Amino acid sequence: MKVWSVVNLSSYKSARDLVETTDPELERPVYRRPGFDGIQTSHEMDERISAFLKNTREAKGLSRAELAQLLGLSVSVYGRYERSDSRMTVPRLIHLCELMGFMPTDMIFETAPHLWGKTPEEAEDRMRLTKLVERLPHDTMRDLIRLLERMMPAEQD
Repeated sequence: MKVWSVVNLSSYKSARDLVETTDPELERPVYRRPGFDGIQTSHEMDERISAFLKNTREAKGLSRAELAQLLGLSVSVYGRYERSDSRMTVPRLIHLCELMGFMPTDMIFETAPHLWGKTPEEAEDRMRLTKLVERLPHDTMRDLIRLLERMMPAEQD
């Protein structure tokens, strides 16, 4: 693992295509990697997460009250997540994944697909591949891992 010093910080930012930006919710400038539609603010990401939660809940045929009960929350507290009034913790996200049958990567992909590829098509292909692999039987998955390991170029230090 390469350790980056302050002297190499500009190389680090450049290697990851990070650009300085501001976010109304943050006091200081931050560095982000632009998405396919530019750089989202924290609020815009919260709105996408909220839409994902609502759409997923509705697709499962659950009311807010039913899901809130399964989470051990009041309807008003759960409703804050769907209205992007509150941010959830990682343990709450895991609980939602257990209840509604999605993977954390599904929600993250809906919020920041640029993390999966350099183009929307590449990102969609990578997510599609991920979903196919998730459905493989364990023995087949192990065979695929061995095949992919043989296909990968040797890593260089």
